[in-house]
Order: sequence, then structure tokens, then C-alpha cells
Amino acid sequence: MKFPLDLILESLKNALDQKFGQDIPFSPIVEPCSNPSFGDFQSNIAFVIAQALKENPRKLALELANAMGESSVIFHPEVGGNGFLNFKVKPNAYLKAFLAMRSDPRLGIEQTKEPQTIVLDFSSPNIAKQLHVGHLRSTILGDVLRRLNLFLGHRVISDNHLGDWGTQFGMVILGYKKYGNESDLLTRPLEYLEELYVKIQKESIESGQLREEAKKELQKLQSGDAENTRLWANFVNASLGELDKIYKRLNVKFDFSLGESFYNPMLGQIVEELLKKGIAQQSEGAVCVFFGKDFPELTDKPMLIRKSDGAFLYATTDIATLLFRIQNWNAQRIIYVTDARQKLHFSQLFALAQILGINVQLEHVYFGSILGEDKKPLKTREGTSIKLRELLEEAENRAYELIEAKRKDLSEEKKREIARAVGVGALKYADLSQNRILDYIFKWEKLLSFDGNTAPYLINAHVRICSILKKASSQGYYSTLGFTSLKFETEELQPQEIELLKTLLSFKYALNLAIEENSPHHLCNYLYSLAKDFHKFYELCPVLGAPTPYIRERRIAFCECTAQTLALGLNLLGIEALQEM
Repeated sequence: MKFPLDLILESLKNALDQKFGQDIPFSPIVEPCSNPSFGDFQSNIAFVIAQALKENPRKLALELANAMGESSVIFHPEVGGNGFLNFKVKPNAYLKAFLAMRSDPRLGIEQTKEPQTIVLDFSSPNIAKQLHVGHLRSTILGDVLRRLNLFLGHRVISDNHLGDWGTQFGMVILGYKKYGNESDLLTRPLEYLEELYVKIQKESIESGQLREEAKKELQKLQSGDAENTRLWANFVNASLGELDKIYKRLNVKFDFSLGESFYNPMLGQIVEELLKKGIAQQSEGAVCVFFGKDFPELTDKPMLIRKSDGAFLYATTDIATLLFRIQNWNAQRIIYVTDARQKLHFSQLFALAQILGINVQLEHVYFGSILGEDKKPLKTREGTSIKLRELLEEAENRAYELIEAKRKDLSEEKKREIARAVGVGALKYADLSQNRILDYIFKWEKLLSFDGNTAPYLINAHVRICSILKKASSQGYYSTLGFTSLKFETEELQPQEIELLKTLLSFKYALNLAIEENSPHHLCNYLYSLAKDFHKFYELCPVLGAPTPYIRERRIAFCECTAQTLALGLNLLGIEALQEM
């Protein structure tokens, strides 16, 4: 579906083709005007080309403006300054595009013509440990990327690559054998197993004998000892049950949860094959991949894939995981969502994939840290990591207090239901609305505010529009506005109506940018702008009290489309768009 911006870009490209031929190496960009007094959109393509060809940019801009001329979409382009092309869209064109958008359940966003099989690797916690605040970003960012790419029409496989194998299990098994309590394992598995691990770890610092015992328990597990394998399986199953409760509260879903243990039997063969091909080399008893001049940033950073004692590493498992996803899932693109501290690891993995001739698009979508108001990583008062379960509970409790103060008329069940949606939504949005590569400061007061760029503000905007539409329906007012009933009374469009139309029609561009850059904050910023523009429109443009039936019908249609857009946008962010609050 083509909107005014698409048609302007198409017309500009045609004008360039007429003047320079189709082999021109410049791709024009058309963007919203920073100053609305200049028009709706603008392009600096005349500057770019004139600089390369050493021509006068204003003269070139005038030629392009005349070649484009006036159309059914725009008035005659104007040239500003030394060569900016400024475009003003005709109100009729906005209305036509709006009607096309409104008639489409996808709001004008077409599915991709080239769907890919995309594997998304995110969350990836360690078994036998509680999720903490650091897992929040990977979990919800990965989930939003899953939702966005599914909406675009890709086949998406979400995989929770669990840390369910390794040295920590020697400690946990030893701790359980010494202090085990089956009741605690059943009722609070993650907290209990983490307590056992911490207890044995502390004791082993002072006792070399205890460290040796833990190593023996790990060796027994790795060699297939029946008792240790049974305990390990119990720990994994109990942990998964608790993790699923957290994921359910976050409304996050995975297609697979294949842990490191799944790939463990493959690791020996992979190392031997890399040695045989000369890609890996022996080094002081260990096995490493050394990167040559083709990877200058890694020449002094070898990738260790087997220790001198024969133990495999996280990197070895990731090689096996990569090969499995390509061979068994036919992955064409794999996205890893982790914090920025793993950039070196993924640079090495992607370089090795290139050496192996793997023709798959590999991406590391990294993110910064969540900071407290002291600008240090967010911790409890005792200095320990905040558990994600506790964070969710506090978010819901704080949201409940706000709802309780505003809506004492609601039932207890309804207040709790709203508090869950608002609390969890506020947590998610506070994270997703930040540029993911940056650290951000966590403040309860800000994220639960009903003012500003927050989830409560957006949810409240949706609730408000639903209330308007409900009232309109009760008075017998509906909007059947369509192409056949459209009256081109565009001279009566108020400035706030045009601004709302412009924002509605820019939804697909914000969504595409969020997908292209793996950065949901572009979508968040768009939804905030839409909610603000709607509030301005509603304050100055009466809907139910409009001066004529046609204007009322048109404005009801604007309300409906705004509600649809907010609901779809929030859903893609994994946030519930409530109809009552």
C-alpha cells in the first residue's frame, strides 16, 4: 500500500531518472520537514548530487521541482535555501491514504515478499539460578523482535538457549547430597538451588577437599552416573517449571528451550573436525582457533574451544548450536540478543562461521545495562542483584496502588487484572523505549507515570478513545466512512486533524525502522507521538459534538484508526491495550 511519502519518493526517482538516466548511483531520501512551515516532507538530494558533480544545488533542485510538478498528491514542490526540495501534501491525498489504511486490517503494512527463516536466541538463563533484573532486557527485547518479524511474515523460531550444563552442577549436586531437602526443591526450586550453590561455593573457598568433591560429582555427571543424572534432571525440570511462570507473566513464548546439555555430545567431534581442517590448532595442550589477517581486530584474540584438561567451553557449544540451527532448522538468519559484554565472543563466532563458508546472516543485537539512580548497575540495598520475580511483583503492587486510588468502584479482581497489565507493561515499555545500546536509569516514579513517554500514558490514551467510541455507539453514531462516501470537503480539515492524519500514516515507516535496526524504541517513540497528537486533536476538534454529521463521522473514523494503531503497536511490544482502566 502506497502512502503520500511513497508516492513523493517515486516521483522524485522518476525525475532523477529523466535527468541522469537509471544508472545514477544516488538514492534519494525523503524525510518529514523539521519545520512544518516549509511543508510536510523534504529532500536534500540536490545537495548530494551537486556536490559530486560540482554543480549548483539550487539550480538542480529547481530543475527537479519542475520535472515533478504538481500532482494529485502534492502541490508544486518548492525550493528552500540553497537547494532543499520541500513537498506539501494535498489534504485529499492524506484522506485517500487514510481510507486505504483504515480498510486494511494490517493498517497498510504489507508482509515481506521474501520471507526468511529467522532463529532468535534470547533470554538464555542458567538453570538452578533465579532470573534477575539483567535478564529482563534480553527476554523482552528478543520477544519484541520475534513479534515484529512474525508480523512482517517471516518464519521465526525462538530458542531459549539454557545454561543447563557445566561446573556449577558439581557444586549443586554436592550441596544437595549434603544438605538436600526435597520439600524445598518442590516448593521453591530456583531459590533453594541457588542457596545450595552459594553455600557450597563459600565453603569450598576454605576447603580444598570440598572443591575436589564437587569436581568428582561433576565428573560423575559427565560420565553418565545414574544418581547424579537423576538429580540433574530433577533440578532442570524444577527450574523450567519456575522459569515458565515468569515467562507467562511476561507473556513471552519460546518454540524451543534447547540447553547446553543438548549439544554436549556433539562437541568432541566438532573440535576434531576443526583440527583436521587446520582451522583450529593445539596450543599449550589446549585447542584454539587463531584468526589471520582477514580479521585484523581478532589477530591477538584466539578463540579457545577446548581447555588443556579436555573441558569444552561456551564457545564450543555455540559452534555446535550454530551448525545445528542451520542443518536442522534451515536458518537463513540468526539473531543473538545478549548484553554488550559478549561482543568479542560473537565477533569470534561470526568470524569462524565465515572461515567455514557459512552463508547465513548472523547478528548480535546487544544492549546496555539497567542502572540505579546512583548510575551504577541496579542492585538491592544489600548490594545483590534484584530478582526478576520480585521486580514484577513490585511493579504490579505499585500499579495496584495507583488503580486503587483512582477506581474504587471496580471489583478487586478487575483492579488486580488492570494492575498486572499496567505494571508489567510499564516495566517492559521503560526498557523498550530506550535506545537499546545505551544504559538507562531505572525510576519507579517515571515508568509508572500517566504523563510522558510511558506505558500507562499510552494505555490510558487507548482507554480514552475506547470510551469515546463506546459513547458514540450508545448515541447511535458510527463511522461508515469509505471511498464511496468520501466527500472532498478538505478545506474544513483543521490543522490538528491533518497532523493526526500525518502521524497515523507514518506508522509503517516507524515499524519498518524498528525492524531494520532491531530497535523497538523507534516504535515506542512513534506511539508516544501518536498519543500526543490524538490528545491535541481531541482537545480542539469536537468528535460527538462536531458541527455536521459528516465531520462527526470523519472524526469518529480518526478515533477508530488511532485506537487500532495504538492497540497493534502495543501488542507488538508485548503490552496489553486495555479498554478500561
